[in-house]
This record gives sequence, structure tokens and C-alpha cells, in this order.
Amino acid sequence: MSIEISVPALGESIVEATVGQWLKQPGDTVSLGDALVELETDKVNLEVSATASGTLKEIICQEGDTVSVGQVLGMLEAGDGTAGATPAAAAAAATPVGEPLPAAPTPDLGPESAAGDRRASPGVRNVAEQLAVDLQTVVGSGPRGRVIRADVERSAEQHPQKQDAAPAPSPAASERVDERPNERRVRLSQRRLTIARRLVEAQHTAAMLTTFNEIDMSVVQELRHRWRDRFKERYGVSLGLMSFFAKATVAALKAFPQVNAEIQGTDMVLKDYYDIGIAVGTDQGLVVPVVRGADRLSFAQIEQAIRLVATKAKEKTLSLEDLRGGTFTITNGGTYGSLLSTPILNTPQVGILGLHKIEERPVAIEGQVLIRPMMYVALTYDHRLIDGGDAVRFLVKLKNLMEDPESLLLEG
Repeated sequence: MSIEISVPALGESIVEATVGQWLKQPGDTVSLGDALVELETDKVNLEVSATASGTLKEIICQEGDTVSVGQVLGMLEAGDGTAGATPAAAAAAATPVGEPLPAAPTPDLGPESAAGDRRASPGVRNVAEQLAVDLQTVVGSGPRGRVIRADVERSAEQHPQKQDAAPAPSPAASERVDERPNERRVRLSQRRLTIARRLVEAQHTAAMLTTFNEIDMSVVQELRHRWRDRFKERYGVSLGLMSFFAKATVAALKAFPQVNAEIQGTDMVLKDYYDIGIAVGTDQGLVVPVVRGADRLSFAQIEQAIRLVATKAKEKTLSLEDLRGGTFTITNGGTYGSLLSTPILNTPQVGILGLHKIEERPVAIEGQVLIRPMMYVALTYDHRLIDGGDAVRFLVKLKNLMEDPESLLLEG
């Protein structure tokens, strides 16, 4: 019996994905639950597993193809692993032990299918052609020695001189872009394309405005230094800045609930819960896992939650549930050395807090010039819902709490 291998439901607001690496090839025997193919979305990578034991009969969607929910990726022949298998695999399954196997007929692959091409999908062959990489020279790291896109891109980086041997571009290609021998064309990932689309949508949809303030981090830094060893010994995590900012942000959101809201049509949806998104940079782009119920968590619990989602982001093990929802976002460009920036809204949220590098600067305090560790903070907000005065007061509330962090105890 043939069973369709389909794109599963991908989660909230995700409607398409890119076919990544096929982990099984036609003729391979699979067991119930075996991972068959990887799918790449703008948020997470996920595996599609076999819903029955049998043999992978056919691959319909190749690596690099864009697919939608419910689309058929391939066909699985359920059974003992002989139905739908390649001639060699079927012969092996049907022949008694000790009897010779008949030679399997060699399929006619045509003049375009050299040995290297047979080890790569059409999508990977297109990338190899664009990067002027000879597939015959590429060592495949995929299943059964298959060449995947990463192998081709790695070869192009290691042997840039091969670019000079690229075939002359067609007239159409020449009209499209003025390519140089030392340029490389790399297909954008589904995640990067979706990030780009959502950022442009945010620019076109929301009336974004950013207001700034600066915070004297002296007291927070002193507290962190004083409690550093005991905190880590007791809770197993470091006492970082994000727990202080998460606590102060929740307090400011309670004082200005419209910053923790969302616009739906002609309604404002006020949210009396505080699921704080923490932006995390990965090699595939920015993701925003959510720390849920931040108002009910202690400093240690917030630090533990942040460490967990950050680790999962870097190890590419985030689930859709880790990313779903979120009422407000905090992003810290200071980890990369940014002194000042204007963050873009993570729609449909109407506010995002940008943190920056702590830098010692001269500050006038009670008639004296002192050197203090200062941080610029930025609040980008949707002006359709939040007035400028409220945005300024939100940051002032945050600033006062961070400069007197013991007051966070009074905020609950």
C-alpha cells in the first residue's frame, strides 16, 4: 500500500517550508518513526517521520523546493520492505541466503547524469552550477554519500579559483546582474526570506517610532558582582543583566498596559499576562524564543529559562511552542558591541526594548563629574496605539527601577 509523505502542520503563522536534506533515499527500508526528510521554516527546522514501516518508494519534492502544508513530499510503500523497492533491494529481500543475487539493471540516466550528478538532487545541482563547482570533485556528507547544498557551498569557499572556470553567463543572466568572477551566489534560506518579509511588513503596517534614554548601571553591576558566586552556586546559573531587565520590563508593562497590547482590526487587545520574547542571534538569523509568565518567575528562574532557550536556539532544537506568542520583546545588541540602535517591532507586538553596550562615560551628578557605567536603551513602539508621552514615561519607569533595583521587590 502506498502512503503519501506530506508536509505536516507547521505551527502558528507558518504556511510554507523549504525541503532540506532527505535522510532516506528511494529503495531504503524504513521503520515506523524513522526521520525521512528535514524541513526548514523561518523559525525552526523539523523532521518528517515515517508513519509506517516499509520502503521509501519515491521522492517528489527535491532539496531546495518550497512546499506548503499538506503538499506531498514523496511516497512510502508500506509492508515488509520489498514492495516498491529498487530491483537490487527487492532481489536482496527475496533471495534465500547463500544464493547469488542477479545483477540489477542500470537505469538510463541520460547524458546529463554523470556520477557526481547522480549523488545530488536537482536543487543541489543548480547551486553547483551557479557557484561553478564541479560535482565530481565534491565529497558528499549526506546519506549514502549524497552531495548536499552545504557540501557545494563549502567546496566553493575552499576553492574560490574554480569560479574562474564558470561557464559564460547567458545573455539573460548578463542582463539580470553584472556578475564578477569573485562573486558567489547563495540561495537565501526560508528563514532569512521570511525574516525579510516580516520586517518589511512591520515597516509598512505599524507607525514605528523610537524613543531613547540612558541608565546608570552602577548599582546593578555592584549587586551582580556581590552576589555572583553565591547565586551561581545555589542556582547553577549566572546572575545576568536580562533577569533585571525582564523584571523591570514587566513592572513597566503593568504601569503602561497598552505597551503590552495588540491591534486586531478596530480593537485593542490588552494582555494581562507577560510572555517576554528574548531575541537570540544564530548562524541562520534571529529567533525570538519566549519566556512565559515572566511576572511569576524569580530572578533565578528567569536566568534558567533564558539559558535554556538560548541553548536550544544555538543547537537548533527549538520547538514551535518555544517561539509561539509573546507579548513584548527584549533584544540586546550590546552583546555584539552596539552602542545605539533602533529595533524593529516583532509584529503583532506593539513594543520592543533594545539594550546596548555598557560603556563608562563621564556623568554630571550633584555638581560633580563622575565616571559611571552607562547604557543607552531604546523603545520602539507602534504610534497608532502608544502616544509618545507614554513611551517616554515607560522608559523613565524602566530607568528608575534599574537604577534602584531593590524597588523591584516592591513591584512584586
